[in-house]
Amino acid sequence: MVGKYLGYSAVTLAISFASACAHSRPATEGANPQLITEADIARVHVRTAYDAIVRLQANFLTRRGATSVLNTSNPEPNVYLDDVFIGPVAQLKGIQASDVASIRLYRAWEAATRFGGGNMGGVIEVYTKH
Repeated sequence: MVGKYLGYSAVTLAISFASACAHSRPATEGANPQLITEADIARVHVRTAYDAIVRLQANFLTRRGATSVLNTSNPEPNVYLDDVFIGPVAQLKGIQASDVASIRLYRAWEAATRFGGGNMGGVIEVYTKH
């Protein structure tokens, strides 16, 4: 009888613990891994968009390697700010994190569809709050 009671208590405890853990998950869990939100940036207290990416999704900055047989394409992502091309990844260091509404990574095939050719390394798109 004691074994039955302990077994029931262990199951009840496990269910209670699992339920409590489910409610304490971070709000961004399960979110889009190619998107950094304003709330994400505020949580890490950084100065620039580049710093935010390094802290939250460093994989955005990964070089994609050779992107063509002739090696004429840039293997790094291009950066667009509010739908306007601004240049290479280094440009992210000039964008204040406090001005950013979202940062999104587009892989090469997505970038080609959205922004056209010349983005074989992908695109990091930054939208500001303005």
